[in-house]
Amino acid sequence: MKQERSRTVRVFAPATVSNVVCGYDIFGFALSEPGDEVQAWLVDEAGVFIEAVHGDGGRLPLEAEWNTAGVAVSRMLEKAGASQGIALEIHKKMPLGSGMGSSAASAAAAAFAANILLDSPFQTRELLPFCLEAERTACGAGHVDNAAPSLLGGFILVRSYDPLDVVSLPVPPGLFCTVIHPRMEVNTGQARRMLPSSIPLVKAVRQWGNVSGFTAGLIQGDFDLIRRSMEDVIVEPVRSSLLPHYHETRRAAMEAGALGCGISGSGPSMFALSSSLETALETALAMKKSSLELGLPCEEYVSALSQPGARVVGGET
Repeated sequence: MKQERSRTVRVFAPATVSNVVCGYDIFGFALSEPGDEVQAWLVDEAGVFIEAVHGDGGRLPLEAEWNTAGVAVSRMLEKAGASQGIALEIHKKMPLGSGMGSSAASAAAAAFAANILLDSPFQTRELLPFCLEAERTACGAGHVDNAAPSLLGGFILVRSYDPLDVVSLPVPPGLFCTVIHPRMEVNTGQARRMLPSSIPLVKAVRQWGNVSGFTAGLIQGDFDLIRRSMEDVIVEPVRSSLLPHYHETRRAAMEAGALGCGISGSGPSMFALSSSLETALETALAMKKSSLELGLPCEEYVSALSQPGARVVGGET
């Protein structure tokens, strides 16, 4: 049943890059584009009602309990003890299974919009647990390395999941990201299931060093330290087998002058960091050329890292 619209708000939440090579489930940052938009409005009947999903090819469920946007808002309404309900119309503006946080962007936009309609009982950071539950629905694992930057913007470190502790890290001027999205899909749940359940201590120590080095590089604005720290000895060696373009695309990015290159989320998108806009644009051309030579058409995006998170793009009525 179509819910009558009264007070409405439209929110955009950006795509994100997560993991960022060495920071599995703890690093993520927002892009300038693409992103998802959610229009939300209050209804008298309690609950969450997804009126329509556009741009998904009919693949996403309209049942709130199986849709990340619906789950996030449902958990929020429960926590707020709201008597009214929320209706949602979701506009997917990035590919599903892209490795750019599609499910998180929908959840972040919906939670942000619903919070406004409820007269903001929660601070923006307090919306993260609702998004975590939404991500658990999407892939069977609760994580916020996409949802946190999509909500808050910028570069995010998830220091802890229990209790949830999210830290915004500074981004040095001149740091740019290139992302290419080949027109193929990787299932996030499958990509998680293939990871090892234990790792040798020697690999763990090396990974800790890279995570710490990357964090210090951001804080100090040390591009060479960032470059040296963009190494993953645990996750990417396994997940790269899912991406037929991984090695060639990474090589192309590095030859174009990128600081480092890796898988965005669980793929198939790949990203590279560069120390200037010029290098980022050259890297985009090189990565796209490599992908096309492998028979994989793709879209490319270039963005500074200090991007805003969820925000209103349609005024309340």
